[in-house]
Amino acid sequence: MATDRRDRTPTADPPATDDEHAAHLERSRRVWDRWSDWYGTSESDFEPIREAAIDRLDLQRGDRVLEIGCGPGVNFERVRRDIGAEGELVAVDYSPGMLENARARIEAHGWENVRVLRADATTVEFDDPFDVALATLSLSVMPDIRRAAETVYRSLVPGGRIAVVDIRSFPSGPARVLNPLVRRFLRWYANWNPDGGVVDALATVFDECEVVDTHMAGTSYTVVCEKRDAG
Repeated sequence: MATDRRDRTPTADPPATDDEHAAHLERSRRVWDRWSDWYGTSESDFEPIREAAIDRLDLQRGDRVLEIGCGPGVNFERVRRDIGAEGELVAVDYSPGMLENARARIEAHGWENVRVLRADATTVEFDDPFDVALATLSLSVMPDIRRAAETVYRSLVPGGRIAVVDIRSFPSGPARVLNPLVRRFLRWYANWNPDGGVVDALATVFDECEVVDTHMAGTSYTVVCEKRDAG
């Protein structure tokens, strides 16, 4: 079901302090540097879900695309194929290890219109706006998910959209009894932010959001949001 920002009273978790924010970023850097050389072993696991999410963006040749939390660049080839040499893909990640692999992927394919930037997605700024944005398995590990969503919102043109693929604990059913273990595992494995509320944060920031797909007993989902305002 679609939700409209203007129909709700915005709610959000209290923002992290500067020290908490910095500590979370540093843990993320260590965690994702650790996994940077092994991420490819699971690259295919979410490929159908990622591909379906990118389909939702209806990318056109010449589009300018922002990817938040690009990791080693698993989405680059598909996005680059859709936007062609006329478009541009700018990808942001905080892990030097992940970005090293992303740059190697770019160089191996000779993509001159794909570039990566090491930055905190909650504070990074861009000179020119983007037509669409993408975040796959990344927002839920951000230290401040709402601020990351606000970054994307500011960076999109009016009418721009973001497709987000992410994970959560079991939302319903008897498997919910496993959620404490799921949260602890994801915290260890990915520096997951269990209190961030990706869908709620996106719905608070964007003018319209809709969860369009769920998978794996609801623990994986795709949400598409749109910026309608000029703001």
